[in-house]
Amino acid sequence: MSVATFDILLASLRSGLTFQDTTMRRSISPEERLLLTLRFLATGNSFASLHYEYLLGISTISGIVCHTCQLIWQRLREAVMPTPTADDWLRIADGFYQSSQFPNCIGALDGKHIRVKKPPHSGSQYFNFKQYFSIVLLALVDSNYRFIIVDIGAYGSTADARIFCSSRMGERLRANQLALPEPRRLPGSSASAAPFVIVADEGFALSPHVMRAFPRRDLDDRKRIFNYRLSRARRYVECAFGILSNKWRVFMSSLQMSPQNATLVIQACVILHNFTRIHDVPSEPEVAPFPTTTSVGLDHNPQGRPGSAGLAVRELFADYFISPEGALSWQLNSIRGTRR
Repeated sequence: MSVATFDILLASLRSGLTFQDTTMRRSISPEERLLLTLRFLATGNSFASLHYEYLLGISTISGIVCHTCQLIWQRLREAVMPTPTADDWLRIADGFYQSSQFPNCIGALDGKHIRVKKPPHSGSQYFNFKQYFSIVLLALVDSNYRFIIVDIGAYGSTADARIFCSSRMGERLRANQLALPEPRRLPGSSASAAPFVIVADEGFALSPHVMRAFPRRDLDDRKRIFNYRLSRARRYVECAFGILSNKWRVFMSSLQMSPQNATLVIQACVILHNFTRIHDVPSEPEVAPFPTTTSVGLDHNPQGRPGSAGLAVRELFADYFISPEGALSWQLNSIRGTRR
């Protein structure tokens, strides 16, 4: 984080970090409170270690970190991670097409397990398939590695698909309340218009608005090309998690705090990730949007096996990716493992 970005962050939080001096003691300044919190998030040092660095009590440090993390989420969430509008979805889709050549993609979806100390009396609720205790960060990411929508705090033992299905994001998607744009034709195609979709891995259910790869058995070139093109778009969420963990190294070890406080830390890191992407990274060049068209409606089967609508949308994209309008010159070489 640059000095200029720190100053902007401090100005946004100063009023909430300023406390009154008393005749008994002077309050800790907003600058020191923010520096202490950023030091904890960026290094992952324990509160006991920070006690010797800042000459503050361990309980005082714990209170400052939790309060500042909560303030970061409350003050900056609407500024750096606002609720997307139809225009925002169009901009995100244009960015994905520009960077990964996957049209009508409004985000890459995945979950990340954040290691935590086992909460008392929690049994196996937080114990995940990777054999450690965790809470889950479920995130939708754009092509600039920014978080669009997040769901934080689910039990580590819960599958990503179930978390998504019960999350507010999943509920709003099923209820058609995410303000998604009307479906439009894929670039250069004269086929039926395609809905805007989220790309995800095999852990999520296929639906008209969530695309996953074809099963790995009996794959022909057409299906392999679809899987390859989908993976090119889905990598952005994996890279975003990697950037998040390397910048905020508190995630490199287990969070030694309650799940409630761990949720505050994750929320703050997500907001600070977007904040630094906006202020420290040069903005991406603008891309030309596609013309929009109207389309027939698609039925939706959010539970159980994929519905016919979800399968039809995947087939539509698979056909497009091998057509002259949608094919990439190198895709066959990539799926066959050869290079020029």
